[in-house]
Amino acid sequence: VPGRGGRHWTQISTKPERDVPLGDPAMGGHASFAFGLALARPNDKIVVFDSEGDLLMSLGVLATIAELQPKNFYHFMLDNECYATTGGQPVPNAKNVAYDAIARGAGYARAHAYDNLEKFAIDIESLLAAPGPVFVAMKVVPEVQNEPIGKRKRWLTRSREQVIKDLRRELGIADA
Repeated sequence: VPGRGGRHWTQISTKPERDVPLGDPAMGGHASFAFGLALARPNDKIVVFDSEGDLLMSLGVLATIAELQPKNFYHFMLDNECYATTGGQPVPNAKNVAYDAIARGAGYARAHAYDNLEKFAIDIESLLAAPGPVFVAMKVVPEVQNEPIGKRKRWLTRSREQVIKDLRRELGIADA
């Protein structure tokens, strides 16, 4: 489930029919959507690319995920220390928030933080091999978008309806 950082994932994905780029369901909604998908599809690995701004809008989801412990849930949070989508406003206390510690405090047994791409690249296989839920906070360089939303280059190539239809077909779920 590519969240706000998903525009990069859609360029490298090898299984776009399994991707669920919903754009902006609501700020704070990506982890909840992916969590629901993980519960509904316990035999499939569910990976969500979240952002710190998105997660801050719905921190309670961490406790809910930790309580139900979906073994197939992998939560990657991209931390650029700002609300890049809306013009680059700083996230409060951005340099000091330890999101991995928050996830651990909520009950995630496996929570990690990276600010070094090389170290992350070494660890990615073991992160995805561990049983979920796994939380990974990654510091990234901000890419602030200052153009009005309606004038930006669209990275979503399918409507929400088409994404859901494609996913249902891929998973062998009959249309409702």
